[in-house]
Amino acid sequence: MRKLVLFMHVSLDGYASDSNGGLGWIPYDEELANYAEEIVAEVGSPVYGRATYRLMESYWPAMLDDPNASRHETEHAKWLQDVEKIVISGTMDKAEWNNTVLIKDRIAEKIKALKERPGKNLVIFGSPGAAKTLLELGLIDEFLLTICPVVLGGGKSVFDGGVEKIKLKLLSSRTLQSGIIATRYELEK
Repeated sequence: MRKLVLFMHVSLDGYASDSNGGLGWIPYDEELANYAEEIVAEVGSPVYGRATYRLMESYWPAMLDDPNASRHETEHAKWLQDVEKIVISGTMDKAEWNNTVLIKDRIAEKIKALKERPGKNLVIFGSPGAAKTLLELGLIDEFLLTICPVVLGGGKSVFDGGVEKIKLKLLSSRTLQSGIIATRYELEK
């Protein structure tokens, strides 16, 4: 059975974006890009909320034909074009990006059915709103958190309000040169 894994960059105080929804505080460098590529290699289907999906949909397809795109951008764009993408949104009417499944309702039932299919894991990329919904529904099995060396003091969090106490077991951690701590946790049974 596949797992539903949350992959998210968070500030030291637990925010996934700043108060303006920005991500400029993440010290994104080659080492973090390589770590993200390791995570992508584990993905059977990326899972997005509406806002993250729209951001990805507006950027990656254009990289397929961009002569200035890097090798990494071109390869990632090809992967995203072909892979089955899942978007969770109660407000979208349709998802037009190639090979995208839109989940508008009965989220728990539909995610459980996707988890029972063979293949690599379902991985939520960022998407704090959708991640919070999936967390509240008890559907997330593993947490890949890159804890960034910054305190934002406010913003959007997956873990505030409405989330019951959950106990996690640390599976691995490593410190990147930027000061990011890349962690992997699973739900403690």
